[in-house]
Amino acid sequence: MNLFMTTGTYEYMKKMRDKYPEENMVVMQGENTTLVLHETEGKTVFQSPRRYEVVDGTGEFKEKGYFVFNNIPVTDEGRPIFEHRFKNRAGAIENEPGYVAFRVLRPLDSDTYVVLTEWESPVFFEKWKESQAFSKAHSKPEGAPAANPVNIFAGSSYITTYRAKPEED
Repeated sequence: MNLFMTTGTYEYMKKMRDKYPEENMVVMQGENTTLVLHETEGKTVFQSPRRYEVVDGTGEFKEKGYFVFNNIPVTDEGRPIFEHRFKNRAGAIENEPGYVAFRVLRPLDSDTYVVLTEWESPVFFEKWKESQAFSKAHSKPEGAPAANPVNIFAGSSYITTYRAKPEED
C-alpha cells in the first residue's frame, strides 16, 4: 500500500478529491495549509506528492477527525530497527477511546518517517498521551541494551496536526 500527500488551498484540494471519487482521499486543514492524503495500491493522481509506503497500519481513515503526524527522521542504518519496533508493537492504541486509524509511513524521498494517527477529536489524542498504553508503547524496547544504545534517529522528531473540514462548512 502507498500513501501520497500534497498541499494546496482547501477549494482546490476538495475539487481534486471530488474529481476522483473512486480514490481513497482525505482532505484536512492544518494551521496554514490544506493537506490531502491519497492511499492506494497503485499510482497517485497528484503531480509531485510526498511519497510513502505503508509499513504498518490499522483502521480506515474518515474525513471527520483529528489527525496527528509524528514526523521522525531516521538514519539509513536505523530504518530496519525502527520498522521492526512498529511491526512488533503491542497494538494497544487500537483499544483506546476515540481511535480511528493508524499508519506507519516509510518515506521514499527523504529520511522522515511519519507515524500518522486519526482520532475522533483532540481530546481523545490527549487522553491517549496520558494513558498507560502510551507509556508502555513509548518505553525502552524489550531486549534493548541499557548502555550505549544505538541512535537510529537523524534529527529531532516533530508533530503536525490537522482537522478534517466538515463538508457543511
